[in-house]
Amino acid sequence: MPTSKSLIALAIALAVCFFVAALGAKVTAPQIPTWYAGLQKPSWTPPRIAFPIVWPILYFMMAIAAWRLWEAPPSDLRTTALVLFAVQLALNAVWSPIFFGWHGILSGLIVIILLDVALAATIVVGFQVDRNAAILLLPYIAWTLFATVLNGRIWTLN
Repeated sequence: MPTSKSLIALAIALAVCFFVAALGAKVTAPQIPTWYAGLQKPSWTPPRIAFPIVWPILYFMMAIAAWRLWEAPPSDLRTTALVLFAVQLALNAVWSPIFFGWHGILSGLIVIILLDVALAATIVVGFQVDRNAAILLLPYIAWTLFATVLNGRIWTLN
């Protein structure tokens, strides 16, 4: 049975990850039917309905991964994994305002590439700290790498 301290850590991880999700949604939602709808996109762009289904699942998995890393025994690797997690989450948080809010297709591409690198590093280090935490991040990096290719293709088409 998790301790009350552990449950508080889980609640914080969920709150932080879903705060980032809410920030992204607030900036993104108004741009979907307007600016984003007017962009040229590849035929393999996911349908609009995919995003509000996929992202909450990914943010939930991210929060559980962060919590598992936090709950791991203290070590330099654990600290590194948590710092890398925070870096990738910060990059995740700024992508939507840059891409959707500022209409920065190229600058969004640069940010998402940095996100991919930070996330990959989080997974590599995370595997050494808590294998299950790292595994929870694998669907997220798969989706983010796909989003990177999509962002890049949107940039070349527009």
